[in-house]
Amino acid sequence: MRQVIYICALLAVHGALSAQTASGSWYGHADVDMAGVHNNYLTELVIKQKGNRVEGIFGYYFRDKYQSFFIHGRFDPKTREITILNIPVTFYASTSTVNSVDCNTNFRGVLINSRAGSSVKGAFYVDAKYRYTCPDIKVSYALDKSDNQTDSTISAGLANARVWKPQPDDVVVDAVAAAAPQVTTAALPQTTASLAAPAPVITAPVTGPVVPPVDPVKEDNKKLEESFAKRKPVVSRIVEVESDSLRLSFYDNGEIDGDSISVFVNHQVALSHQGLTAKAFNLFLRLDSTRDINEISMYAENLGSIPPNTALMVLTDGKNRYEVFMSSSMSENATIQVKRKKP
Repeated sequence: MRQVIYICALLAVHGALSAQTASGSWYGHADVDMAGVHNNYLTELVIKQKGNRVEGIFGYYFRDKYQSFFIHGRFDPKTREITILNIPVTFYASTSTVNSVDCNTNFRGVLINSRAGSSVKGAFYVDAKYRYTCPDIKVSYALDKSDNQTDSTISAGLANARVWKPQPDDVVVDAVAAAAPQVTTAALPQTTASLAAPAPVITAPVTGPVVPPVDPVKEDNKKLEESFAKRKPVVSRIVEVESDSLRLSFYDNGEIDGDSISVFVNHQVALSHQGLTAKAFNLFLRLDSTRDINEISMYAENLGSIPPNTALMVLTDGKNRYEVFMSSSMSENATIQVKRKKP
């Protein structure tokens, strides 16, 4: 009888090991492996396992830029180790992503399954000859169980360029550059004037002061900020995060009733004229490290058919996930305060 139980146990363990798969959408938080406080990375790994091989998309957000690459690697079912070679990652000390340099790394991570969830823990390693220039980057990925679109994500990515930017409903915002926030102009309402043909060039001499052209985005932002300042801020929560790079996802909280909002970061327009639906729109944000507290506010542009204007905001710092229910009216702005945890 004991032999039967022993054999069954072995078969159960073998079945559990063979059922483990690296396929899925993995989201994580990465930090350079060295002393001090440094910019970190918010990263994702969308992969499909085929036998002992994996393929998919590796992406990361650093400072004010998001980029991704197609990757191919190996998965060892015995050690549960994922190995991916030749992954370029922006140098951690880069002050600008426009003229930055890349460190060529190799990724090694171990798949861990438990009742609490699935994770991949590992690091992006560099060649020994570059160890004094490019430090290793430690990373911890968690499986997004709600994302069952791995195949379609990879298939869609293969049709695009090798390095792609966020989708149209994804916006990158740098809180440090609050004076020049990035706003999706496609979301602005088009007027007859904006669609009209350009005026003919005047070649004759013009007397009097020259009037500069009006920037419709700046004008729209100015009106929103003036209206925002007249409303009362209502702080509903203080969130402590472990990263300087965040992903904010906004959903309609409840019945889809036509709610429209703008998102403010430190009292500046970050994203405007966004309708809330069952599908999230995402904002990738780098916090202003010169501030002890960064504020994220939801400004109601209307109340929809069912007042007040409500939304579910999911904040991810790459390691932790926070759900915040926000409610705004025509006189109040829903606000959360974000603080960086001390190392």
